[in-house]
Amino acid sequence: MLKYARPAAIGLATVSVAALAAFPVLSAGAQPARPQSKHVLLISIDGMHQSDLAWYIAKHPHSTLARLTHRGLEFTNAASSNPSDSDPGGTALMTGGNPRSTGIYYDVEYSHKTDQPGAACTPGHPATGGDVIYDSPDDKLAAVPDFVNPSNGTFPSFDENGSIYAGGHDTNPAKIMNLKNNASSFNWATFPVNPATCKHISPWNYLADNTIFQVIHRAGMRTAWSDKHAVYMSFNGPGSNGKSIDDYFGPEIDSQAVMPNGIPYPQDDDWAHIDAATKQYDGYKVKAILNEIDGRDHSGKTHVGTPAIFGMNFQAVSVAQKIRSTPTTLIKHADGSYSTSAPQAGGYQWVGGKLVPGPVLSSALGYVNTQLGRMVAQLRQDGLAGSTTIIITAKHGQSPQDPKKLITVQDGPIIDAINTAWALTHPSNTKLIVAGTDDDLWQSYLSDNSQAADNFVKTYLWNHTASGFDVNKNPVTVQHSGLAKIWAGSAAASFFGVPVNNGHYPDVFGKVQVGIVYAKPTKLAEHGGMNTGDRHVLMIVVGPGTPAGVRTRSVETTQVAPTILALLGLDPSRLRAVHKEGTRVLPGVVTR
Repeated sequence: MLKYARPAAIGLATVSVAALAAFPVLSAGAQPARPQSKHVLLISIDGMHQSDLAWYIAKHPHSTLARLTHRGLEFTNAASSNPSDSDPGGTALMTGGNPRSTGIYYDVEYSHKTDQPGAACTPGHPATGGDVIYDSPDDKLAAVPDFVNPSNGTFPSFDENGSIYAGGHDTNPAKIMNLKNNASSFNWATFPVNPATCKHISPWNYLADNTIFQVIHRAGMRTAWSDKHAVYMSFNGPGSNGKSIDDYFGPEIDSQAVMPNGIPYPQDDDWAHIDAATKQYDGYKVKAILNEIDGRDHSGKTHVGTPAIFGMNFQAVSVAQKIRSTPTTLIKHADGSYSTSAPQAGGYQWVGGKLVPGPVLSSALGYVNTQLGRMVAQLRQDGLAGSTTIIITAKHGQSPQDPKKLITVQDGPIIDAINTAWALTHPSNTKLIVAGTDDDLWQSYLSDNSQAADNFVKTYLWNHTASGFDVNKNPVTVQHSGLAKIWAGSAAASFFGVPVNNGHYPDVFGKVQVGIVYAKPTKLAEHGGMNTGDRHVLMIVVGPGTPAGVRTRSVETTQVAPTILALLGLDPSRLRAVHKEGTRVLPGVVTR
């Protein structure tokens, strides 16, 4: 059994500039009179909806989340990037841009303007097209044998590069705090190839827009970030040589989960499929943040000063929303051994006619709240509460929330059928769809990217049914291959706001019917799509000079990036995406 399989490939997104036109923006060259904050702590609670926040606060009115919400500005109508995957969701937070300017459509995508990794290459030849995969398969140690049963398959290493665990064999997960991420974390042969130079493209150089870390670093301020993959060093930005983030900490979440005593979890899975393990994993990043608040590097060993911009993403909520059944708690016994609590139901449940978080999700929300409380307490203890702005949001939501609407559909048979139908009239081209990642949206890249081929795929998808399973794993049939709307060729380019010959956007993509997830019937939800559950995320800003209140008008997570620069007294227009997309500072946050 292969523990980590590389997906087939790809992405999408757009920005609604018109909806933001009423919001204040600092014009090019303008700056606040002085920095409003010396530090900004950015937290992404991946998967967390605005409705989750409202429910949690109602149930826990004295919680850290409740206190932060009441002290700061709460934006109740915030939308993540479109599409809503971890990337471009993360890139949106760091650049102020959507795919039309950043060029990042998904973390596993394809481009007609690059060459396939490993293919023969002559500098200056026309691009042949190839996978653009910036994910854990890019780790230098991407295939460490299963610690429990090597015949089961492999995982990537927790430290990605073998700098801590010899051969990637983790026997003491706490040592991960010593991880130093850099270019040695990667297997460069997996990266896309630039046809002009025949050189592999680093994650930070594939990004078309600069980032907040570049602007802040060049202003002489310290920067730090913690995330779930080494490849999110892409946030360093183009031309940075991977050095705009002074302290990056990215333990690999797809590695095998190991309990604190070095024994693998009995569930024999990665950190992202056992919620008790996910909390342990998130805890290492929390420790990094506490160390950084205290003025040290993420390991806690070196005094370097508290960063101007730093933060992390939480995974526990996202995992709790997706997994059908999983233990919530790691239990330590008197003899030093560990076990997990009994599995409980993941996702949401109907209680008294209301859709509410189930036991695993409720526990995950409580865990995150406790960790935020630790950060707030550390800021107060170190005398930084009055000079630090905290921004809490999410890279993405998750859909569907209502388990009754869930229908899982495997996309492989659909793709095979399209390729077979195309080959009947094009015998020299038996593989029309060459790449595409379909989570809870549809994305296809074609070997023939003519409008006629694009229309063929669109028509086939719309005119055919697909087989799937409901939440109880009963077979069902869905119309239109599970899609609600499809864009193809020039229509896709228009949706993203890019030229038809851009070459990076999906040739055919679709918005799913609410509840459709392209997967085996093991998941309750997924992220990546365009429906409300995918994109309606929380947004809280708490800090000096930011008044308390509630804003109900639409905002987007892209607005976080220019807001961070403005809070630190820097010009938001130094971000290229702010120029290109007209991204606004979040209203009411910055005192000018």
